[in-house]
Amino acid sequence: MKKSVPAASPDAYVAALTGWRRTLVQELRAAIRSARLDEVIKWGNLVYLGNGPVLMIRAEGERVLLGFWRGQRLREIEPRLRPGGKYEMATLELRSGDRIATATVRRLTAAAVALDTEMGDPTKIARGR
Repeated sequence: MKKSVPAASPDAYVAALTGWRRTLVQELRAAIRSARLDEVIKWGNLVYLGNGPVLMIRAEGERVLLGFWRGQRLREIEPRLRPGGKYEMATLELRSGDRIATATVRRLTAAAVALDTEMGDPTKIARGR
């Protein structure tokens, strides 16, 4: 499997996308940006940082993933979030034609930021630091 070179910036990440994935990522990004998190490219994805990683957007060939560290605690807001991985991670899988309301993305983001503020960096806590 050939590794791809990560995008140089969040803007370059979005610019490399086409079609529905680009439109969806632009919409998600606009809703998330109101939280004033640091937006970086990390692990080849758009990652939003507070005290640590809070959420991410990952565009793949046939889907866009919206993932939240501590997302398992956010399933009341968005039941389509599926648990998996470390740090109480949960991810919403969106395919062509799937929608999520901007208000829901904002609610999820605000709740994720509140958890980050209250509990700190999930990656350090998991390592016992």
